[in-house]
Amino acid sequence: MAAVQPVLESRGLAVDEKEVIRLYARFEAEEESGSYRRYRSVLRGVMASLGAKLGFAPTESDLDALPRSVGSWPPFSDTVEALARLKKRYKLVILSNIDDEMFAETVKKLGTDFDEVITAEQVGSYKPALANFRFAVDRLGVPQERILHVAQSLYHDHVPAKELGFTTVWVNRPSRWPDTGVALPADASPDLEVPDMDSLAAAAGL
Repeated sequence: MAAVQPVLESRGLAVDEKEVIRLYARFEAEEESGSYRRYRSVLRGVMASLGAKLGFAPTESDLDALPRSVGSWPPFSDTVEALARLKKRYKLVILSNIDDEMFAETVKKLGTDFDEVITAEQVGSYKPALANFRFAVDRLGVPQERILHVAQSLYHDHVPAKELGFTTVWVNRPSRWPDTGVALPADASPDLEVPDMDSLAAAAGL
């Protein structure tokens, strides 16, 4: 919202944040469903679709507002410490829907030396494609039974991961809008549900 709202305000548009988030989830899924393009192009496409839907023509600067903002997206407050605790016992792997360059900016805020980083750019597709999860299994070279997939998005992560037989943990953080998120709604049956990463680390005895 910090990236999108100034663009809308410059056009004199007052759009409910909840509606903007719903549109973002829809347009991002559409942009990621075709032939692979880097995440910067996906986000530019999202802004273009927002403009078409809300009745304005984005400038080049407007189109870059979302990709330009990615490096400043903060981690959730519980994440950094929890990752440090989990790292004491487990190998930690990122399976990200952004590209290598953008994740290199994101990882600076996480403070963790990940054992592997797998991005959509490396796979050539975006979650929820099954290819991303199969790629991870091949890259890690360990039995799938030794992999615990931890994620917030039912749509991007738990539906495909459960289809392939992964054990999963749903990080179901409290939301201002329980029926609205930055992913399309989906139904899945994770093996464990926690409200944050801190709770996961505690459940692991860390």
